[in-house]
Amino acid sequence: MELIAFLIANLIVFVLGASIGSFLNVVIYRVPAGLSILHPPSRCPQCLTRLGLAENVPILGWLWLQGRCKHCRTRISPRYPIVEAVVGILFLVVFWLTGTRIETVGYWMFFSWLFALALIDLDTLTLPNALTQSGLLAGLGFQVALGIEQSPDWIWINSPAIPEGLITGILGAVVGIWLLDSISLIGSMMLGKTAMGAGDSKLAAMMGAWLGWKLLLVAGFVACGLGAFVGGGAIALKLINRQQPIPFGPFLAVGAGIAALGGSVLITTYLDLFFPLR
Repeated sequence: MELIAFLIANLIVFVLGASIGSFLNVVIYRVPAGLSILHPPSRCPQCLTRLGLAENVPILGWLWLQGRCKHCRTRISPRYPIVEAVVGILFLVVFWLTGTRIETVGYWMFFSWLFALALIDLDTLTLPNALTQSGLLAGLGFQVALGIEQSPDWIWINSPAIPEGLITGILGAVVGIWLLDSISLIGSMMLGKTAMGAGDSKLAAMMGAWLGWKLLLVAGFVACGLGAFVGGGAIALKLINRQQPIPFGPFLAVGAGIAALGGSVLITTYLDLFFPLR
């Protein structure tokens, strides 16, 4: 019975994640284009026919339609079910690795914001203010929610954990802006051209609001390492040239995800290795 309950719980989480992934497909397409994410409902971009209920089922709808619009037979990109499946898997990973219900739901939200921003940056080399700013506010709300969860039910209003959580988020956001602006300034001086867009600093501020300044530093370190490795490798393999801009948002998103789920372990391991007698 426990195994059955475990499998059902995981299936529910995956379906929830895939459904959120379906919504993120809409966000990724419409937000950069300046379109409403609510109206009109999902439709074929070619014939504009509104999709039916069965056609909107995450992953299975695309498979049922064999990757083509039911009405005009226009090819539907396999990216849509891939996004849905990946977000479903991310939700499962968060479900397995987080401890409390607040953390689980909060990180589901955080990872959804990160995923949408990463793909938008890959597509358009932009990080829309509407997403980074709303994500920052949500991160501050997450810190307040953690404070409430840590407080006894009868005194949570006066608990110091709530303002401490809010300060943690605000400080993390400020450090995020300073960190990326500093990296951008140094990079621009070394390269003789603009190294990063303003959106990267705003994304880092959003990350800081969710993670706090310590985990933000872990995320920034991981992002810079990945960016240098992947970018340098792509240039060495002549997949891109040195003048071609590389979106940094996806690396920040990956760094934030690693920091959220494993940052505390990385910090402890680092301190044990280099400061064993602290």
